[in-house]
Formats: sequence, C-alpha cells, structure tokens
Amino acid sequence: MPSAPGAFTVISTATTPIDAGAVAEILASCLGPDASAYRAVIAVRTPAASQDWDGAVIAVDPGGQYVQCETKGNRGTSQDVPPTFINNRLWGAGRLVEYFDSIGGPAGQGRYLSLGAGHYTSDIAKITISYGDDPTQYPAAMAGGAFFYTAVFSTPTSATNPYFATPTAYVHAYNAAGNELYDQQKDPQFNG
Repeated sequence: MPSAPGAFTVISTATTPIDAGAVAEILASCLGPDASAYRAVIAVRTPAASQDWDGAVIAVDPGGQYVQCETKGNRGTSQDVPPTFINNRLWGAGRLVEYFDSIGGPAGQGRYLSLGAGHYTSDIAKITISYGDDPTQYPAAMAGGAFFYTAVFSTPTSATNPYFATPTAYVHAYNAAGNELYDQQKDPQFNG
C-alpha cells in the first residue's frame, strides 16, 4: 500500500558483508544437509536488526535453484517450506524480474526494517528500489542472478496511532545503457 507523503523516512539502505564462516553456518542451519549443494551469491547484514532478522543469504545450487535465508546472528531461517519453495512461485518465461520473499518488522524504537529479494535475467544490469510514493531509487545488491534490498525506516507513531503502515517497495530494472526495462509500479501483476 502506498504511504502518505511524509509518513516515513528512509534512514539507511547500507549493507555489510557476512564473512564466509558465518555464511556456512547460516546455510547449514537454514538448509540442513542440503547446504553443501548451495553457493552463496549475496550474503549481507541489514543496516539495523529486528527481533528476528539482521541480514540475508541468497544462495543458488548448480541447477539454478535459489534459496533465501534470513539471518539472525549466524543462524539462518527461511519463510518457505521447503526453503527452496521460492523457485516454485516464479512467474515463468518472459519475465525480466521475479520476486522471492519480502518481510519486515520493528527494529527498535521508532524504526522499521524491511528486506526482500528476487532474481533477474541477463538483460538486467542494475536494479533499484523505491518506497511508497517517494520517487527516490536506492540500489539493490546484485550478484549471481539474484538481488537483495533492505531499508530501515523511521516510523512516525503516536499514542493515538501506534502502528506504522510500511511503504511498499517497488523494483525498477535497467539495462546496461541505463534504460528502464521494468517498473513494478506499472506491472499489471501488482496494480491490476
């Protein structure tokens, strides 16, 4: 749902890499015995931590099957059962960008963490994310055919309105020449 202008502020979209040892632990706890079949393509910590998440590892197996494991410390979990279920939800041939999971939660007093991921075809050279009605676009992390985005928002709440309506994240995809090939706000799959 788009948010009202001025209803949120993006505080940060910065990520930091997760070291290889931690990535191995995260994949093992997320995938169990199948972990050795997967190679991490994106492994980053989010700019703030929620109660349940502080990053994500996106990994792929030799057959091109992706998994998205959210992290908390060196433990990984997936919103999907099995964790590779994301591959069965993809929209098929002819799509330039496809989505995995998008989640979020409170990240301390007055802050909210949002994160999401997906993958893209070889036609795409750059992916950015805009939030709600704000046209500002923030770069997504991209590697190995996968992308990951995160943002921490300020959450304007009050005693009369203690809930924060999170702004919708919109994916934008560009080719190497800088031409926008995809805008989720114009995708009939999302806007009917």
